[in-house]
Amino acid sequence: MIQLIRGFRDILPGESERWQAIEDTARAVLSDFGFREIRIPILEATELFTRSIGENTDIVEKEMYTFEDRKGDFVTLRPEATASIVRSYIQHKLYAGDPFHKLFTTGPMFRRERPQKGRYRQFYQISIESLGSESWIIDAQIIQIFYNILQELKLKNLIVQINSIGDSQCRPYYKKLLVSYFKSREQSLCVDCRRRLRENPLRVLDCKEEKCQRIVSQAPQLIDHLCESCHRHFKGVLEFLDEIELPYQLNPYLVRGLDYYTKTVFEIFGENATKTEGEEPSVGNALVAGGRYDNLIKLLGGEDTKATGAAMGMERVIAALKLKGIKSSKSATSPIFLAQLGNLAKRKSLKLLEDFRKAKIQVAESFGRDSLKAQLKMADRVEAQYALILGQQEALDGTIIIRDMKTGKQETVKLEKTVKEMQRRLKK
Repeated sequence: MIQLIRGFRDILPGESERWQAIEDTARAVLSDFGFREIRIPILEATELFTRSIGENTDIVEKEMYTFEDRKGDFVTLRPEATASIVRSYIQHKLYAGDPFHKLFTTGPMFRRERPQKGRYRQFYQISIESLGSESWIIDAQIIQIFYNILQELKLKNLIVQINSIGDSQCRPYYKKLLVSYFKSREQSLCVDCRRRLRENPLRVLDCKEEKCQRIVSQAPQLIDHLCESCHRHFKGVLEFLDEIELPYQLNPYLVRGLDYYTKTVFEIFGENATKTEGEEPSVGNALVAGGRYDNLIKLLGGEDTKATGAAMGMERVIAALKLKGIKSSKSATSPIFLAQLGNLAKRKSLKLLEDFRKAKIQVAESFGRDSLKAQLKMADRVEAQYALILGQQEALDGTIIIRDMKTGKQETVKLEKTVKEMQRRLKK
């Protein structure tokens, strides 16, 4: 038997409704804030990600699904959505007339990480990008939007961690301080961090190895060395969060794992977040992460345009909801269930279902079952208020039986009056 590739999964009926409910919640909040959907391809030129994310990042070096196509071009399954959205923004000249755009996308991303509980090589994100503004208000609003989405999903006591990683004015001096600090402790760092120290010292701050974290905890903090512009920007973000009473924690060692970030970076964790491996899937990972990327659009060939964005991990949110026992799935309910017995009744039922559809009334049915008992059990399962029973005799007579599923009371009406009768009953 052919089975799933390791690190991939099926999202089955019963579980997919939960995913739909989360996406619907996010779409409703994003609509309130004026975001519009963009749909981007799964496959992109590899250079898009090496230039944007950074050649010396773990994502590019270790985790991307990259291969050579038949023409000898290197292509990659997207590991994240921001670079693709920026590429589309530039390619299609979305900036013409008005550079300011608020966009979102949903869908799968791909990274060849080591599969473990709650972490997959195909994972899903809801990504939002606000392009065309350098205002600190936009940074704070992106945080606010995802905080609202998670609250709408009934997740409480959320933890927002935030930092500023400066820009090209103040970051070079800080890197020198960092290298000086880590050089004297280099032998105590993990193998990867020794390499990172040579290639990109900020990546050391992002290491999850316990021995590296102990050393990082005493390292110089970039927030103490911000230039005046970055300091003013970060102060504005925090003041806005204070104004809307959105709680946050300063994390001076938060840097994120992608090279394109500037100034504000943040992560949102669920309640009781822990970094301990082996816990419930992904509860120790950020549910949402993002930040400002003022240089990315220019780096990829566009105009000098400022931007901010973030992404929410669907698997991580679902794990957090399960951990807290929160049911977020759409229940497969229907106010009416149509039961049919015999071939003639089934044929008549097809026309009746179409009449209900045109009247925008949801009706459940089970044409694959012949037993009335089995069909009425199905009616109970979808929590139907009424069961419509169409047997062979009713089909010949042009009538139908309406059963109140709560009281068991039954009434026979003319088949052609069924839709109007049910409209009247449902209104009551």
